[in-house]
Amino acid sequence: MSAWDSALNVIKTLAPTIATAIGGPLAGGAVTALESVFGLTPSPNASTDDRTSALAAAISGATPEQLAAIRAKDQDYALAMAQAGFKDTETLAGLKVQDTVSARDMQTANKSPVPAWLTFFVTVGFFGMLAMLFFVNVPEGNKAVIFSFVGTLGTAWLVVMHFWFGSTSDTVQVNDLLAKSTPPGAQK
Repeated sequence: MSAWDSALNVIKTLAPTIATAIGGPLAGGAVTALESVFGLTPSPNASTDDRTSALAAAISGATPEQLAAIRAKDQDYALAMAQAGFKDTETLAGLKVQDTVSARDMQTANKSPVPAWLTFFVTVGFFGMLAMLFFVNVPEGNKAVIFSFVGTLGTAWLVVMHFWFGSTSDTVQVNDLLAKSTPPGAQK
């Protein structure tokens, strides 16, 4: 389990509204809310990975007061989201589902070859770079750039796979809905 996964488990426990927003299109605001708890100010060109790594480090060394501040920040965030029209975590989680559905609907309606080509190039690029790391000695001065590039490609590859196949959280939601549903022809 990565440091960010461990931190995310803490966030899910202490700040469920912020944790829900992190998984969707409002992730930037949720990450900013958490950064404010720890006094973190990311540089303007900081990547998402840099910001989440800094948050993971801060959360792993958090004091009890900071953990309480995360819970308070979640309450403030939930209030702000309610004022913006997101009445609960289900509404926030629905944004992620709507985002994925609209992308898939666009692909169904347009039958564009672009997503397939992007998938191909991202997949070949990612696994090609991984293979290169096994067989090519990367100069010390270039390692940080190459590793950053591979990390970015890995993230892009996960997004591409999520577009085509969904995610584990989607699967959990589908399983929950199926478990609660009445099979066709069953007595109600």
